[in-house]
Amino acid sequence: MENHQLSESQPSVVERFLRYVQIDTQSDPQSTRNPSTEKQKDLSRVLVQELLDLGVSDAEMDEWGYVYATIPANSDKPNVPTICFCSHVDTSPDVTGAGVKPIIHRQWNGDDIILPDDPTQLIRVADHPDLTSQVGNDIITASGTTLLGADNKAGLAEIMAATEYLVAHPDIKHGRIRLLFTPDEEVGRGTEKVDIAKLGADFGYTIDGESLGTLEDETFSADAVKITIQGVSTHPGFAKGKLENALKIAADVLAVLPKDALSPETTEEKEGFVHPTRLEGNQDKAVLEFIIRDFTEAGLHEKETYLQNQLNDVLANYPGSSAQFVVKEQYRNMKDVLDQHPAVVDNALEAIQRAGLSAKRRSIRGGTDGSRLSFMGLPCPNIFAGEHAFHSRQEWVSVQDMQKAVEVIVNVAQVWEERS
Repeated sequence: MENHQLSESQPSVVERFLRYVQIDTQSDPQSTRNPSTEKQKDLSRVLVQELLDLGVSDAEMDEWGYVYATIPANSDKPNVPTICFCSHVDTSPDVTGAGVKPIIHRQWNGDDIILPDDPTQLIRVADHPDLTSQVGNDIITASGTTLLGADNKAGLAEIMAATEYLVAHPDIKHGRIRLLFTPDEEVGRGTEKVDIAKLGADFGYTIDGESLGTLEDETFSADAVKITIQGVSTHPGFAKGKLENALKIAADVLAVLPKDALSPETTEEKEGFVHPTRLEGNQDKAVLEFIIRDFTEAGLHEKETYLQNQLNDVLANYPGSSAQFVVKEQYRNMKDVLDQHPAVVDNALEAIQRAGLSAKRRSIRGGTDGSRLSFMGLPCPNIFAGEHAFHSRQEWVSVQDMQKAVEVIVNVAQVWEERS
């Protein structure tokens, strides 16, 4: 897009983002419903109506809260692949998303940012190195008591602004474009009810990444482990030599995990981890939940074997007790799929460069909907949305980065058409 054209998308992406973040869409990992919280549909309904208002006539939300829509092809070429752009409507369960009050810090001067509703929430430049390139830009934060929701409402706003731009500029040639907005990504269930046949796309891109110019084509592989410990319960007044407290057994399992390795707080880059996420129970029965992460499936299995061995060693001290060890697959490293479809990454890198950015390929110490979508038949790397410090009250996003993401989305559509 030329500069005068890009300016048309600027008010749209910011205005949309500020509205979206004020809709509470927090998901719930303990819920068994689909979606895990009904309030996620509040935003999905807004997106459908806005798409219909833009002239995207087939926009719809299904019973699970997934939004599907189509920007029809306008290219004369018969074999342009169908591309999907995807973001998620939910926000993290880690920090409340109710009552978000977004603040625009215009032409930020480079000083630490104090969040007014809780002055202890200070966004220090020293702690957020990506801020150093944002001096003079407009930084959006929450007010200090909630997360912002840039993860992933920045992506939603960018896709919607790009849609508005493409609909208004039919001179920009592109193939058929499918839009997909999912619930429950933050609780690992974002693709659980996706209808791949209905989606009907050949390749996809999640717009859910961090730093300007980045493309993520590699994720963790991920499993969950649930350990259910059955102790020996008896009245504590008559428990000598009999009681085997399930909570203490669980605590022993946690205590034997290393303090200087194998955890999120002690690992980086390509190192995986074993991370306890939940403990509940009583003296009779306790449940310990973990997430296991590594970039290779072999690494996952090594860590699961390690955890199983630690559990067995602890149980040897409690002869009357037992435990169930259940592994559940969550997602796998999408690079295994993307390496088989190099055009998906190459075209996105070209689109980023056309926006005047230095394109950077990265691995992500996490996962996106694209991880599962790739293994469901939709190769799907992750393009930057500009979100930073996600899952925290110090979350922030740059207006200018969001504007560039809109440009990249439009460029992706153009590059696929040109190269088909």
